[in-house]
Amino acid sequence: MKLELVTLVRRAVLVLSACAALNGCMSSTPIWDAHFGQALKAVNQAQIIDPDAAAHANATPSMDGTSAVTAMDSYDKSFRSPTPPANAFVIGVGTGSSGGQ
Repeated sequence: MKLELVTLVRRAVLVLSACAALNGCMSSTPIWDAHFGQALKAVNQAQIIDPDAAAHANATPSMDGTSAVTAMDSYDKSFRSPTPPANAFVIGVGTGSSGGQ
């Protein structure tokens, strides 16, 4: 019993000393932290074709208000009562008799 306890304590001391020694080898990431988010900003900026598009956009509407309201109502109705999908398991199934009788 005492031998097992001594072995356990030695292993614990060995593990703790190894963890303490490896803690000094751990490096922080100051370079990565300094540039955090730059890749995302670059990708977002690369996707913008014309950043000043609102300043020189023509203001002529391409659709009148009645047509826009009708289109939005139709779009909204398609989600309230969607078309049921066809049953894929009935393809090739006939309603006739088996012909054996």
